[in-house]
Amino acid sequence: MRPLDPPYLPIAEHGLIGDLRTAALVGTDGRIDWFCAPRFDSPSVFGALLDPEKGGHWLIAPGCRVARRQQFYFPDTNILITRMLTEDGMVEVQDFMPVLRERDPDHRQRLVRRVVAVRGAMRMWTEVAPRFDYGRGGHRVEPAPGGVRFVGEGTGEGLTLSLLSSVPLKVEGREAGGGFRLAEGESALFVLDTAGGTAQGGLDAAEAERLFDATVAFWRRWVGQSVYAGRWREAVHRSALTLKLLTHEPSGALIAAPTLGLPERLGGERNWDYRHVWIRDAAFSLYALLRLGFTNEAEGFINWLTTHLHTVDGEPGPDGPLRVMYSIDGDPRLPEERLDHLAGYCGSRPVRTGNSASDQFQLDIYGELVDSIYLFNKYGTGISHDSWSGLCTKLEWMLTHWDQPDESIWETRAGRQNHTYSRVMCWVAVERMVRMARQRGLPGDLPRWMAARDRIYAQIMERGWDPEAGTFVQRLRDGQRRSGRPVLDASLLLMPMVKLISPTDPRFLSTLEAITDSLVADTLVFRYDPTLAPDGLGGTEGTFSLCSFWWVEALTRAGRVEQARLALEKMFTYANHVGQYAEQISLTGEHLGNFPQAFTHLALISAAANLDRAMG
Repeated sequence: MRPLDPPYLPIAEHGLIGDLRTAALVGTDGRIDWFCAPRFDSPSVFGALLDPEKGGHWLIAPGCRVARRQQFYFPDTNILITRMLTEDGMVEVQDFMPVLRERDPDHRQRLVRRVVAVRGAMRMWTEVAPRFDYGRGGHRVEPAPGGVRFVGEGTGEGLTLSLLSSVPLKVEGREAGGGFRLAEGESALFVLDTAGGTAQGGLDAAEAERLFDATVAFWRRWVGQSVYAGRWREAVHRSALTLKLLTHEPSGALIAAPTLGLPERLGGERNWDYRHVWIRDAAFSLYALLRLGFTNEAEGFINWLTTHLHTVDGEPGPDGPLRVMYSIDGDPRLPEERLDHLAGYCGSRPVRTGNSASDQFQLDIYGELVDSIYLFNKYGTGISHDSWSGLCTKLEWMLTHWDQPDESIWETRAGRQNHTYSRVMCWVAVERMVRMARQRGLPGDLPRWMAARDRIYAQIMERGWDPEAGTFVQRLRDGQRRSGRPVLDASLLLMPMVKLISPTDPRFLSTLEAITDSLVADTLVFRYDPTLAPDGLGGTEGTFSLCSFWWVEALTRAGRVEQARLALEKMFTYANHVGQYAEQISLTGEHLGNFPQAFTHLALISAAANLDRAMG
């Protein structure tokens, strides 16, 4: 296996492709260094992003020096084009996973790579070096008609990858690859099929073109449903297409990101697995998709909630009937495991699968869940009787336990605290239940619910507000101050967005000002200051992209439209070359954390749509 050069490609130097079941990251140098099969949460078969020696990769590159690289999406699709310019000519690699129709019962999972010599004659090289089960599993390579098969062994047993190639491949050890020459206008084709089986008879260029055209048509039909026609159509629609790529179509689940282990700080320990369904992220994503008119995705997610979170039977556990996150299949048990054999991205260890935050107690998720269902009930077809009954059960539990410390939205590991944001979202849960009951005539103890809603509101205004500092604070006032400074939190920017407070209320305006002064660096926004509110983890982190878009929306709602517009335009400059965002951005503009992150793209959609409306 040839060593990758450079060993680690920067996170931002990738684009995402997928088939609504899993996804792959394609680098600007023609490498695929992240791919899990057959699902988002399956073990990786290409994982060089986390260890270039042990993780596995698939490289397609010119045999000569590359002077310049370009990468872009085929317009209004999730088909990725990588162009490499050399002294010998220009070559184009077209990467996509075919998706032919909605909920296709005959869907075949294939990763297609078509190489085209655009100008000149090019000597090319490909190397396919899978490493099953995060690099822990073995496999053997078997020559087959028209290609090769990679057959998993040991912990990789059960998965077989069939590779069809229009050029001869040579098997060397656990890899397959070889060189090939393309004259101007000629192409080579590779198809990796995760269903296994025996490769049959070579490749048909006409069939590859049919798959390409059908996939183009699918993505264009989908994004064509959008009702957004504002100033930032390209950025908004790219965010929508990215969110769609993070949807597991067979179940309706929406994952937080397709990667694991990408660090929030290089060399640090904040490296998490995001290939799961966070109730919080999915609920906000539902809001963004509904804003754009994608009601099918909203209905799919509501069906997922109804199927997996309907817990009327049995008694809830000590931390309630609702969990922070679930697997794609709705399993709340996501035990955290360290992959100590992997070096980690740029040496950032440990690499973890699973996520122990699934065991945390986070009260805010009740508000996010109920708010998402409220929106679907308002703009969609309406919730079922069983869904309403399940919500009432969850609300009854929350009404008994809302006044408790928790880990809250940022999933800190420093013990439970009385977080203001959690109280805000508990208020949202009760308030939206009251609204739905009134709008639909649904049964509920409205006097009791309204009394509880008002108690929560009073606590937020009395203890979540620091009168000396003139700002809302991260935790209810119970001696949290250090050195006389209030502890601010970017999640408080959501208070007017969830209708708890007017965006022009003096209390919110002063909070917005305090956050701007303390947590904003130009347009980049930190979640909080860990030196004032230790979170139980070592080191620092970058700014959170989603918080930056929250800040844009807060400025918009507060009437500071010109400042919001400038901030939004600046945030667009921090996207990577194909308009995608990792979880965090360092002060040097480097993308950090899992990539791309759903939460960030949904916040972009909301910020752009609201600013468009404010500008008229």
